Amino acid sequence: MQPKTNIQTLEAKKIKGIIDQSGKLIINDNLNLEPGEVEVIILQTKTISNQSKTSPDKQREETKKSKYFPSKVKAFQGLFDNSQPAPPDFDEDKAKWEALKEKHNL
Repeated sequence: MQPKTNIQTLEAKKIKGIIDQSGKLIINDNLNLEPGEVEVIILQTKTISNQSKTSPDKQREETKKSKYFPSKVKAFQGLFDNSQPAPPDFDEDKAKWEALKEKHNL
């Protein structure tokens, strides 16, 4: 026979509140929760300005760097800085076929 074990679970509730001038959290909703310990996670709404904090020269430099393949992933930033875009008449299927012929000595 297996011994009884207590399993703890977390129940999530989404509520709205405000932080007053003294830094206290004020919740206006009735929570309808059983008395006991709780964990509180605060997500504060912030407005981000569209204006960049970088200088216009730096913005031009960054635009020039990521001209062809802009990436927000750090590992890929700068990967294509010295590359050129494919010509307008580039045939993807032909390039694949040429690569396969070379790989398999066809």
